[in-house]
Amino acid sequence: MANTTDTVTAPGPVTGPGVRRFPPALTRLARFAGILPFTAYVALGLIIPLIAIVIGAFKNPDTGAFTFTNVNIATHGVYLTGFRQSITLSVLAAVIPGVFGLLIAYAIFTAKRASFLRQVVITASGVFANFGGVPLAFLFIASLGSSALVTGWLTDIGINLYNLNFSLYTLSGIVVVYMYFQIPLMVLIILPALEGLRPAWREAAENMGARSWQYWRYVGGPVLMPSFVSCLMLLFGSSLAAYATAETLTSGTIPLTAIQIGSFLNGNVIAGQANVGKALGLGMVLIIAVVMIAYVMLQRRAAKWLR
Repeated sequence: MANTTDTVTAPGPVTGPGVRRFPPALTRLARFAGILPFTAYVALGLIIPLIAIVIGAFKNPDTGAFTFTNVNIATHGVYLTGFRQSITLSVLAAVIPGVFGLLIAYAIFTAKRASFLRQVVITASGVFANFGGVPLAFLFIASLGSSALVTGWLTDIGINLYNLNFSLYTLSGIVVVYMYFQIPLMVLIILPALEGLRPAWREAAENMGARSWQYWRYVGGPVLMPSFVSCLMLLFGSSLAAYATAETLTSGTIPLTAIQIGSFLNGNVIAGQANVGKALGLGMVLIIAVVMIAYVMLQRRAAKWLR
């Protein structure tokens, strides 16, 4: 019997009169069609406004000539104080909620058997993280204001918050209010990092005789730290950009950069300083840009461990 060999040939491109072929240029264009809506969104909502802010920050509002006067005014006096106060507020409203949010997220992460409670907490965090602005300010004024409900209850049991140098209408009061939505936001963004910690790492550490604190000191902590710091940066940016809550609580009595920019938008402009608000906006953009660059670098470092 003669040996026969079956040869399998790969199918070639389908051709024929019934097959429609598109030009290569049109095929390449179709590959990028999906990102066109996002590109338009970024251009209209970010790039074009950013260009307008940069141009306006170095433009004389009266003559249209190039000038550094707007930037000089925005970096001195009450506006420099506004940047300092804004950064201080953002750091406090990032670190304190960040620590509490990490502890809550870790409690949720370890309570895997209580799946219903876990889902409830995550859902509630998603709701509270998006609750802010004027309604949030009114909520705290009605509860922790100088003559509010909770303040009255505490006074009845001998605790007068306003005799303890606390006031809802100061920088410390704004930090307390911001914790309402910053802690849930931290819970949501740190949970994926906690879930990326592999159980095998802890088992290996325990098999080698490591205690719990040693695992977190030498394994879990270093792996989680880049993600934790990057989450703090997101909280920092969220606090820095917040406007309505602080404006409603303080009525502009605390010099914050976001409130000062809002004042320019409302028409409270000194003659010859119409573009100072754009210079303040440019300063905010630069701060956020530095934070985002550091955030991307930390995320890349964290991704090496959490793959």
